[in-house]
Amino acid sequence: MTFDVLTTTAVDLQQFLTQQKLTSVQILESYFAQIDRHEPLLNALISPAPRDKLLTIAAALDAERKTSGPRSPFHGIPIVLKDSFVTASELGMSTTAGSRALIGSELAGMKMTMMMPGWSAHGGQTLSPYVGKMEENEKLLGHSAPGGSSTGSAVSVAAGFAPLAMGTETIGSIVTPSTRAALYALKPTVGIQDSTGLYCMTEFFDSPGPMAKSAADVCVLTEILLGRKFDLPAESESNIWEGIEVGFLDPKVWKMADDFCTQFEGTAEQMVDEYEETVSNLRSHGCSLKYPISLMDTSALKGILAIAYWDFKNICIPAFIESFDECPISSVADIVRYNKENHEIALPAPFTEQNDLESAINNTETKQNIDKLKHDLRSTARQILDGVFDGHQVSLIAASGDSPLCIHAAAAGYPIATVPIGQLRYNNRPFGLCIVAKGNDEETLLRFMSAYGKVAKPRPVPNL
Repeated sequence: MTFDVLTTTAVDLQQFLTQQKLTSVQILESYFAQIDRHEPLLNALISPAPRDKLLTIAAALDAERKTSGPRSPFHGIPIVLKDSFVTASELGMSTTAGSRALIGSELAGMKMTMMMPGWSAHGGQTLSPYVGKMEENEKLLGHSAPGGSSTGSAVSVAAGFAPLAMGTETIGSIVTPSTRAALYALKPTVGIQDSTGLYCMTEFFDSPGPMAKSAADVCVLTEILLGRKFDLPAESESNIWEGIEVGFLDPKVWKMADDFCTQFEGTAEQMVDEYEETVSNLRSHGCSLKYPISLMDTSALKGILAIAYWDFKNICIPAFIESFDECPISSVADIVRYNKENHEIALPAPFTEQNDLESAINNTETKQNIDKLKHDLRSTARQILDGVFDGHQVSLIAASGDSPLCIHAAAAGYPIATVPIGQLRYNNRPFGLCIVAKGNDEETLLRFMSAYGKVAKPRPVPNL
């Protein structure tokens, strides 16, 4: 049988495998064909594994399924990993975080302030499958920009290169590209996963998480990542919203700053209108919600950059280097030196600076001061969010995906998820919701995502 790579989910594929309608080899070949058609334009995959090795693995998994059954819910299902996950050496893939200094996503954004998301010296610029070419002189998160540092992962799923992807988020790196690719996604609670073998910008803000075309796919992958089972509403359940109370922030207040995204005629108005239509639709389908609610802005959240620079220099890059059998660099200073010595390829125009890396090197904060900053920031963010959770008696806080709510979630260490809403008439760019829960309450987020998918209009598919 054939299947539509743009709409088929990983759960669907597992059913086809169980029913012996498809093999893992056939699934891979369908995705390879889609990659060959569209990757030259979209530039989403920085380090593909050798196809012969993947096909050999797929054939072995097909044989294993016949003799002993599936080993997991996603047995034989391909997945795209952000170029931050150290892969097994036998796969023949480099893990570079986009940096040319690590050949053999430009450090997930930790290189140059205002560097375009989805660009790296190693991989070039990733494009949205919905929009295509970016507008000239586009702002950092303008309507034609594909999103944060997990852009390659999000674009790969939306463009039909794989049914699943893993990204990582410091502040917005899963949320922004996922909403701009019309995906369901989740950044789990910070610190509850083993991050060995994963490049993180900070240990304080960062968390890896899944991206997919359905809440069910996100749920299964989250169960695997966290080693927990989640109780999602069944199709026959009379009240799919049980235990879910959502507070929606005002999209006219919680929006992208003009410095990051220029609005054109009708773009801001359309996003507000469809946000409010979504609120009305959920209410009419039985979701307990309050709209609008208020939340203190990000001005109270101090010390974010100082923490990021210190963690990157003193914790995260050393830990990442330790993950390799061999590594061409040994410190942040080595990366800066390499970039200067190889500026023609490592610092090409228009992103010729590395001021974030240099700021990390020059960070002279003591561990004691950083620990206090972390404590104060986390406490403040949790007090702000918990005040809303408890004051409004809601279990979730929702806002436009084009909003700074991800900053509050990162500062608090709380989980944040995304669901799609629609597409701009201006250029077809998708937009969606981001939703925050209290720490370790991934289940409520997943229940909301599942219920949302049952009553919302279908996620938009790119016209490739």
